[in-house]
Amino acid sequence: MAAVALSVLLSVLDYAIANVALPTIARDIHTSASDSIWVINAYQLASLSMLLPLASIGARIGFARVCRIGIALFLVASACCAVSHTLLELALARALQGIGGACIMGVNIALLRFIYPSESLGKGIALNGLVVGFGVALGPTVGSIVLSFADWPWIFWINIPLALAALLLATVALPGTPRSATPIDIRGIVLTVTAFCTSVIGADDLVHGGSGAALLFLLLGVASWAGLLAHQRGRANPILPLDLLRLPEFLVAFGVGVSAFVASNFFIIAMPFTLEETFHRPETITGFLITPWAACVGLASYAVGKFADRVPAAILSSAGMLVTASGFLALWLLPTDASNFDIVWRTGLAGTGFGIFQPPNNRAMMLAAPQGREGGASGLVSVARLGGQTVGALMVAGVFAHAAHPSSLCLALAAVVALGGAALSASRRLVGRA
Repeated sequence: MAAVALSVLLSVLDYAIANVALPTIARDIHTSASDSIWVINAYQLASLSMLLPLASIGARIGFARVCRIGIALFLVASACCAVSHTLLELALARALQGIGGACIMGVNIALLRFIYPSESLGKGIALNGLVVGFGVALGPTVGSIVLSFADWPWIFWINIPLALAALLLATVALPGTPRSATPIDIRGIVLTVTAFCTSVIGADDLVHGGSGAALLFLLLGVASWAGLLAHQRGRANPILPLDLLRLPEFLVAFGVGVSAFVASNFFIIAMPFTLEETFHRPETITGFLITPWAACVGLASYAVGKFADRVPAAILSSAGMLVTASGFLALWLLPTDASNFDIVWRTGLAGTGFGIFQPPNNRAMMLAAPQGREGGASGLVSVARLGGQTVGALMVAGVFAHAAHPSSLCLALAAVVALGGAALSASRRLVGRA
């Protein structure tokens, strides 16, 4: 479990640090706020497009081996990020980081399934959530400290020792898992990556006001999705496991996850700009003001693990999303002269709700999947997270490109989407006990 935890910490820590440094990076490389979001989007797009293929490869060659490959890629990509001088260079290096992160996050829940028995899986997922929350919480704090004493490339250099330690531990400690006899589907992998990439790039161009290129990419995306569905029809263990989404409990949990992470990215990406431009806080303390979100996510995730194996997700996850929506709404209503304490406790409230939501929802997805489909289920758990984050990031970019007061609008939209997630989560009672 320590090996899994350290690799997950590596993946989420740098994502959180990059969010805090985004305004600084945008100024240093002379790009706009809306374009700088590609520092986030490149990581998410690469991760999102590779999650399901890597989960499928993990089932074939071993989940532990894929995790170790991911750590090595993350190490190399971090160095490339640190020496980048343009938005293109940084975005490409972040994409490589995203592939490494997908290797880790695409198989980590599957590894937990083989570490913990089913009756204790909720505790294992809660502990994993604590690590994620700790990494996300540590990221803004570390980012603010680094930016106080050094230039932004150092937010990537600090990954190197952590990656080396994670690779060593993963080499000696990760458990062996059963391997599928199904050959690796190269054509399916190419179609999956093409479908995700063209769809997201087309949508991003569209929200930035593009027309011709956006339409072309979106058409390529539709064609790739159609080709992927036709290619995998009738195949055992397909890369895109639509059969799992036909299970009502799994589908609802997946939808709740997507909604929750769309809402969270409205908050996470827009908040540094909100703190600097609306509340007039210097960049050196914005990370500390965002930290309560992630800290409370981690602590609440760990605390709710005691109940996730006994209380239905229809109750716990719904309550968590309602609390999150309340926190976002309270932040949206803040006056511009609000104190740091006013910001911190509302941010912590939203994070507490998000931590309550995650373990029971992820547990519901993993246990709804049939035995032998751990790879596909684990991949879709991460797709719900990264897919929601990517959609949220695209929507944030669109708001920043077109709205008069984008940061305030993002907080309002975060509250609305979180309320929608709570309603969807409550609907589980209509499809059975999750």
